[in-house]
This record gives sequence, structure tokens and C-alpha cells, in this order.
Amino acid sequence: MNTNALVKSVNGPVFAKIAEAAALLNTDAYVIGGFVRDLLLKRTSKDLDIVTSGDGIALANKVAELLKVKKVSIFKTFGTAMFMHRDWQIEFVGARKESYTSSSRNPEVSPGTITEDQNRRDFTINALAISLRSTDYGQLIDPFHGVDDLNSKILRTPLNPDITFADDPLRMMRAIRFATQLDFEILPETLDAITRNAARISIISMERITEELNKIILCEKPSTGFYLLDKTGLLELIFPVFMALKGAEYVDGKGHKDNFKHTLEVLDRIAVNTDNLWLRWAALLHDIAKPVTRRFEPLTGWTFHGHEFKGMKMIPAIFGQLRLPLNEKMKYVQKMVLLHLRPIILAEDVVTDSAIRRLLIDAGDDIDDLMTLCEADITSKNQAKVKKYLANFEIVRAKLKEIEAKDSLRNWQPPVSGEVIMEVFGLGPCRQVGVIKTAIREAILEGVIHNNFEEAYQMMLEEGAKTGLTIVKQPLE
Repeated sequence: MNTNALVKSVNGPVFAKIAEAAALLNTDAYVIGGFVRDLLLKRTSKDLDIVTSGDGIALANKVAELLKVKKVSIFKTFGTAMFMHRDWQIEFVGARKESYTSSSRNPEVSPGTITEDQNRRDFTINALAISLRSTDYGQLIDPFHGVDDLNSKILRTPLNPDITFADDPLRMMRAIRFATQLDFEILPETLDAITRNAARISIISMERITEELNKIILCEKPSTGFYLLDKTGLLELIFPVFMALKGAEYVDGKGHKDNFKHTLEVLDRIAVNTDNLWLRWAALLHDIAKPVTRRFEPLTGWTFHGHEFKGMKMIPAIFGQLRLPLNEKMKYVQKMVLLHLRPIILAEDVVTDSAIRRLLIDAGDDIDDLMTLCEADITSKNQAKVKKYLANFEIVRAKLKEIEAKDSLRNWQPPVSGEVIMEVFGLGPCRQVGVIKTAIREAILEGVIHNNFEEAYQMMLEEGAKTGLTIVKQPLE
């Protein structure tokens, strides 16, 4: 992109007000980092990082005044400020230089020039800046040939990569995330430096690491990032339980698939169909318990009995270690992992109405996500087998729609509650209530009665009579 094009791209009212504010404060201002990179890559971005040789907070306040923005978030410790203006997020900071100690990623910061500020950036493609000064408005400042690296699709650090990564080890995760997001190659010497400095990741909080990991998982082809994390030794340090999936073991010439490769293939396959981070996490964790449930049986070969149940049980510890939310999102992932074999088993056999009803009740509103996960899980090299499974999944999907339309079982609740049973028969909480509820549930699942209050109520009366219960409240007419 030539200078005239850059001038045009920073010719909107937001940029004009930033330039005006800088002039009023007798300072300068530059757009730097991701916005410039994405501009040159023709990617849409509404995040602006503004650096000034003066006071970043003062510039933010002046720009906010000119744009009539009422709320400015100020972070005095870091000398930064930010605010939202329409769909723009704008952050301001004074140009600075940094120095680090070996035990912390928090630098000692002192005022610097635009050149010194560019020196401290993580990668050459993020060190690009555009001037908003009147004397050279729209001029690209590219001291490290970042444009050449963009054109060559290369990631490298402005300075010695060992220093860059030792100073701030999170940059190693960012390198792999950018390589995955942008489909760039990490320069070999830069990648080697990540491997050499991998152990430094221990000084980074798990929250920051997982933030980058989530961004990798949300990429178009997330396996790229995981293979790079593995190659550099970072994955073993940040997610060791996942590494246990690696490799195929052989006994008497019989081996099982490499579940590490299989899982990443499933993750790539599901990424084509969903941007749901938590469904992608379910794909990543669906076989997580295979290493601990793996057994070799002479007659049947390798088995992983109960890996779905064990995997569901492992997820809270994994989420805790990675500082992922221990709430309904975790429970959703648990449900997906627990149920991920059910549609596959249905697709292998005759699809009965009873089995479909049970699946609908257990999956609830997440049934469509579960089917998406299961279809991604079919990764056999035998194309005839894949074709057969996918065709059978279509039968399962059709059955799901048919049964749901007829029986309304999604997010099922018993038509007759335990409270009704206790009231009619004059019972307190006891085993007999559970027996009656189970009988009604099984009758609905097997199609003996329909999923409605009247038929369930009548069955309740019949089941109560079988066990000698006495009606203390007049039953429903």
C-alpha cells in the first residue's frame, strides 16, 4: 500500500480528532500495531492503539473531549487510557522503552521515542506505525521491514528473539497464535528461540496463557497452533494432560490410532461448522480419558471402555488448571464429552424410537451441537466407512426431528412431578415416589404412553395401586 492510500485510510473523523488533539497539546501521535498490520492485510479492525511522545493519558482526555466521549478508563500504573467511541476501541499510551528482570514479565518502563517504542514490540509486523503529525500525515514508519515480512508471510522479532521472548514469554504464545490466525510461518531462528525459552512461560499467569490458547482454538485451522506448541515444548508445559494422547501403542502387531492427531483432526473438522468456543473445547477434550482407560484384550484388541464417563469427570480439574470458567460452560463441555458416543452407537445399529427419545432427553437443547461434534469425530481413512456413518447420521437427524415433533422431549421434564405424587398419595419424600416417576419415564421413552399429563397421571394411579398406596386426595377427573 502506498503513502497516498495510507493517508486516505486514516482520513476519517476519529483520526482527524486525534491529530487535532495532539497539535493542541504540542505533541505527536501515531497509529501503531495491529490496526496498521490489518490495514495492510486488508482485514477489518476497529481497535486503535495510539502512541505519543507526550502524555498518553492527557492525549486520551483531549481526544475524548473533542469527540464528546464522557467516559475514559485510565490506568495510571501503566500510563495508559482507553475509551469506546461508536464502534471504535481506542487506547492511548506514551512512547516508552522497557527493561526487564529475569524473574518477571513486568518491565521497568521509562519515557522513550517512537523508535524506542517500536523496538519493544513483539514482531516486525506489529511494529508498523502511521504518523498523524501534520508534517508527515499518513507516512508509514517501518524500521524493521515489517511490510516485507507481511508480503512474505513471515513472523520474526524486531530484535534478538532470545531477548524478546525472555523479556516477555507471553510473546511465544502470541507468535504461535499469529502464525495460526494469519497462516504465517515463524522464521526458523525465531521458532528455535521459542524452544530455547519455553521454560520461561512459567512466569506467565495461566489466565493470560489460556487467553492465547482460546484464540488459537478459535482459528480457522487450530491444529496448526497445537502442532507448533508441541514442537516448541510449550504444550507439555501448559497442557500436559493433552500430551498424554500422543502416540500409538502396539501389542502383537495390533495398534490403536494416535489420539493426539485424531483429536486435532476432529478440532479442525468441527471448526468448519462452528465458532462456538466451548463446542471446540468439547472436540479437544472428547477423548481426553483414552490414555487412562486404554486396555489391550487379546480377543478384541485395544479398548477404551468408559472413556466418555471418565473424560467428563476429568474436565473440572482441567478447567481449574487452565483457569477456564467453572460454570455452565464447563457443564456444557462435560455433557458433550459424556454423550459424544451416543449418536455414533445409534448410527451403527437400528435407530429405535426409544433410543432417540433417550438421547433427546439427555442432550436437550444441545442435541444439534452434539450431532455436529459426532460428525466431526468420524475421521477414518476408510472413505466407505466414513460415507456409511455420515449417511446413517442423516437417518439419526431425521429421526430426531420426527420424534421431537411428535413427543416434544427436548429439555424434558416429567409430566407428573414428585410433588403431585406425594400430594395424591399422602406421601413424604421416599423410595416409592422415585419408583413411580421412573415407571412413568420408562413408559414415555418406550412409547407405551404419550408425553402428556393426562396419560402420565393415569399411569401414576395405576402404579400406586400396584404397590398398595391409598389415594388421600381425589384424583384428576
